[in-house]
Amino acid sequence: MAEEDSSTKLSAVPRAQRGVQSLETAGTILRHLAGAQGPVMLRDLADALGISASQLHPYLVSLRNTGLVEQTERGLYSLGPFALDLGLSRLRGLNAYRETIRRVPALVEELQLMVAVSVWGLHGVTIVHVEESPSRIHANVQPGGIFGMTNTATGALFAALHSPRRTEPVISAEIAARGRDWRQAWAASESDWRARVALVAQAGYAITHDVPIPGVSAVAAPVFDHTGAMKLSVTAIGPTGIIALGPDDLAVTRTLDFVRGLSADLGWQGGG
Repeated sequence: MAEEDSSTKLSAVPRAQRGVQSLETAGTILRHLAGAQGPVMLRDLADALGISASQLHPYLVSLRNTGLVEQTERGLYSLGPFALDLGLSRLRGLNAYRETIRRVPALVEELQLMVAVSVWGLHGVTIVHVEESPSRIHANVQPGGIFGMTNTATGALFAALHSPRRTEPVISAEIAARGRDWRQAWAASESDWRARVALVAQAGYAITHDVPIPGVSAVAAPVFDHTGAMKLSVTAIGPTGIIALGPDDLAVTRTLDFVRGLSADLGWQGGG
């Protein structure tokens, strides 16, 4: 009976699935070409892969026949037009909003902070998703709400990185409505606010302390798509007493890691 139990346990262990070695080798070749700075010589590619040029050449012939690889007039190799088609197809299948919502709970779990996801809507920066956390805050942050441009980290982020053609009319209207009253704002005046927005554009993220709600602070960071356009923002929000917002603090570094990883998966190739 003991032997039968042992046999049953062994058979329950999942076996590694067998693949096609030549396809895996072809995938490795394509990854190297994708990471190259430009077309490469057969010899250099073979050296990078750790195989001989004579072994590599038949793979390149087949990849060239399928359009995954192309050869220049000088005999150098690079990714072909079909590889581009495959990449664009994957990008079209990756929805920034869907991917963000899927991944946000893990960020909330790590930071123990509320996270709001926002997009640019008809009336400005519109909250489309809120993931609550144990650190409850007294703030009216809910889907459908609008973040102000001049008094929130998320608004400053869109002002800095989103299309001015879309943002400037909303910014101008809000500044006109504010008049000279810049209390509970992110800056002391319009010129001060625009100077701070310029700094946000350089830093790539925005933070607020106790504004617009005393006792509540936040960090907002952008998600870009493959064209470099800002698609949405991810904002971590929490009580000022527990959310540290220095450049090396967890809320900032992990929020930035989160949006950079997501942006990279959407095809963004920006730095920093």
